Amino acid sequence: MKYYIVIPAHNEEAFISLTLQSLTDQTFLPSKIVAVDDNSTDRTSEIVQEFAVKFPFISLIKKTSEAIHLPGSKVIQAFHKGFETLDGNYDFIVKLDADLILPPNYFETIINIFKSDPKIGMAGGFAYIEKNNDWILENLTDKDHIRGAFKAYRKECFLQIGNLKPAMGWDTVDELLSKFYGWKVVTDESLKVKHLKPTGANYNKTARYKQGEAFYTLGYGFLITSIASAKLAVLKKKPLLFFDYIKGFLKAKWAKKPLLVTEEQAKFIRNYRLQKMKEKLI
Repeated sequence: MKYYIVIPAHNEEAFISLTLQSLTDQTFLPSKIVAVDDNSTDRTSEIVQEFAVKFPFISLIKKTSEAIHLPGSKVIQAFHKGFETLDGNYDFIVKLDADLILPPNYFETIINIFKSDPKIGMAGGFAYIEKNNDWILENLTDKDHIRGAFKAYRKECFLQIGNLKPAMGWDTVDELLSKFYGWKVVTDESLKVKHLKPTGANYNKTARYKQGEAFYTLGYGFLITSIASAKLAVLKKKPLLFFDYIKGFLKAKWAKKPLLVTEEQAKFIRNYRLQKMKEKLI
């Protein structure tokens, strides 16, 4: 199976060489890697170019955008810029962050997962962060969710969900839409990805309401949003975030923000989320 990788990057000189090295060390190499330098002011582009000289399947493009790092929109707009440069001759497409170290067998394992069942639409491993000189699971989500930092999409699934949404919540809505269309989402606990920079480390303070807005645009409704907000605030060990998330949800509702999904899809998402919550209670 052929796969392409798009790497959005903004000021990643400290990490991107490690990411690219782990990709060039894969037991099954990608056919193409496109790194998108999104308005970097450091040596990100130079480092990518150094790798591109050695590995012809690596290329660099540059994008200019606002320096502010709001979750979701900026990174996916950069992904779109890179995706536009690719042809359609791939079996699966990967959105990858520029601050990761992947195990050498990562994509060989992903290929085997996709080959095992034609209805598997998305696949990925798990993120680990360094703490006290040890690598521990970055436990911010359920184990059936693939982190946005390293998502692999079967081509047919990717096209059916309509590419990635340039908004916070993109890495949740993609999985929910995959399930809406009957695709399976598979995680593999053996694939331990080192996440070198904590999630949200560069988010601007104005982003604190964005999570609640994302819950609204996913069609969650107030009940599911309240439960999801409480859970996420606890996982992040910042209980007061709950109120920011609820405020973000209400602000989006009052402003009548457009949903990322159709009404039919929103109804499916609410039913799916409620069912998952019931399963955990039983």
